[in-house]
Amino acid sequence: MGLGVGLDLPWGAPIGFGFSQETGDQIAAKVLNFLDLHQPDFNYWFISWQPRGRNQLDASEYFAVYDDLFERAPDFPVRGLHQTSFNLGALEPYKRDSIIDFTNDLIERYDFKWVNEDLGLWSIHGRSLPYPLPPYLTDAGLAAAVRNCTEVQARLAAPLLVEFPGFSDGTSFVIGDWHGYDFFREVIQQSGSPATLDIGHLLSYQWLRGRRGEDLYGELELLPTEHCFEIHLSGCETSGDRFLDYHHGILMNEQLVLLERLLPLCPNLKAITYEDPKFDSRGKLVDQSYPGFERLRAVAERWRLQ
Repeated sequence: MGLGVGLDLPWGAPIGFGFSQETGDQIAAKVLNFLDLHQPDFNYWFISWQPRGRNQLDASEYFAVYDDLFERAPDFPVRGLHQTSFNLGALEPYKRDSIIDFTNDLIERYDFKWVNEDLGLWSIHGRSLPYPLPPYLTDAGLAAAVRNCTEVQARLAAPLLVEFPGFSDGTSFVIGDWHGYDFFREVIQQSGSPATLDIGHLLSYQWLRGRRGEDLYGELELLPTEHCFEIHLSGCETSGDRFLDYHHGILMNEQLVLLERLLPLCPNLKAITYEDPKFDSRGKLVDQSYPGFERLRAVAERWRLQ
């Protein structure tokens, strides 16, 4: 499919859903402007589901605003959904019936071709986390992650893409002795899941381990690259000795270098996603984003034409 775009669409955010007395809940105009302006650049898109509140899940409460979004947005040939509620890294029992049924209702209505979620901890014993933590890199953590992914994969009406989690210093900590790449490979292979490789997450893991320079791109043979369906790139930067997964749309040189090194290793790759771009009211990307985006577009086009 070549290059696509992923949009996180929170409620009440400038890039998301807003509310007015006249129209009720409605997608921000700048999002539609961006999609119209950049439609020639993208062959697919995904949206990230964000809950409207803490009420019991009911897909019908989302139909009106999603119907409006997909009616007024450009008709991209393919669309996917990013979830954050399966809690694939959970050790404790975690009831997924409601979120799986809810997600299947969205898949049926909007023809989402896949659902993606980071292999991480989004809540612990019912308490939501401000930022997802990586799974427990232990034998018990591995068994639980395989079990969770297998369960969701079997019950979901579209393929579940399991994403390598983030390990940003200051927001993440690591429990366990498994190498993150080995752990992820085992989960993917044992659960039979297609994989998403997030470039920023890979770099953040190696950065947290003290790798710098050329070592940031090492050990790629440990990843389940033959299972990789999608690669994500979102804006990242470093500050002092910290690697920050900001999702601000500005790509680092290291992200594009790693992308080019991964492409020959991923024979079943179908999609490269520019995730969470930032843009103005006219839909124009912020100026700092353009150099990285232009490089990304060129790399993706060369890959697509191979």
